[in-house]
Amino acid sequence: MVVVGAMTALVLLLVGGLHEVWIFAVWPFASRADFTRVVGGVDEDEAPPAWSTAAVAVLLLAAAYLVAGRAGIVGEIGPPWLHTVGAWGVTAVLLVRGVVGLTVFSRRRDIFGRMDRKVYSPLCVALATGSAVVALS
Repeated sequence: MVVVGAMTALVLLLVGGLHEVWIFAVWPFASRADFTRVVGGVDEDEAPPAWSTAAVAVLLLAAAYLVAGRAGIVGEIGPPWLHTVGAWGVTAVLLVRGVVGLTVFSRRRDIFGRMDRKVYSPLCVALATGSAVVALS
């Protein structure tokens, strides 16, 4: 359980960190247009504002902390049930995102749709599974 918790929390931490980078830069893409098309599935003029990317980054970092706390990797702040409920919340959100991506977004034939089928949604389902394992322990 500690290994699953550590791996899940680490990936959540890395994805949260990537979202932090995206507040200021479009790395690893060459242009904002490429970035918004691949990552967001929208045209450049429809890109979400930086504050929403920052909010996602904060939520991912909080998710990493909740999973790591429940797994006993970091100290828990607050009552123990908070980390259990938090890990189940992380599980639910990631599972919904993964399933929606594999069902609704799977019909898209653009680059976002391909990336969602091959990377984003499977990653969300895998992270949801890891979070569920930690929550159940």
